[in-house]
Amino acid sequence: MAELFAYTDGACSGNPGPGGWGVLMRATDSGVVVKERELSGGEALTTNNRMELLAAIHALEALSRPSQITIVTDSAYVKNGVTGWIHGWKRNGWKTSNRKPVKNVELWQRLEEAAARHDVTWEWVKGHAGHPENERADELARAGMAPYKPDGAVK
Repeated sequence: MAELFAYTDGACSGNPGPGGWGVLMRATDSGVVVKERELSGGEALTTNNRMELLAAIHALEALSRPSQITIVTDSAYVKNGVTGWIHGWKRNGWKTSNRKPVKNVELWQRLEEAAARHDVTWEWVKGHAGHPENERADELARAGMAPYKPDGAVK
């Protein structure tokens, strides 16, 4: 049986500034890649955290049927938020423990809705540490950001 992975990343030039998100989706069977798909996009004025969230959202929303998937992210914000913090935020009416409104609440709600349709395992990896799939997701995020940068550069 094939295993499904989504490697996600977000990038921003300035924070806020132009940003992009990238996803490398990969199905493997006994460790052998059987199918691969790449997704990316961006916005003109955004934050790195919003792009990290959108990468995970787009990965889950790209699945046409309920699936078992492992989301691999280098964002502790996304992993800790979706596996822990979100429960308290919801109990507190989408407020933090300091009673302040949760930042990016509409994206957290969209992520929760998208994840609810699937059996999701969340994994964190250190970013920019030579993890090939994370590096590819980073390249896709920078490519998604490029059209929104004044010079159109990918870096």
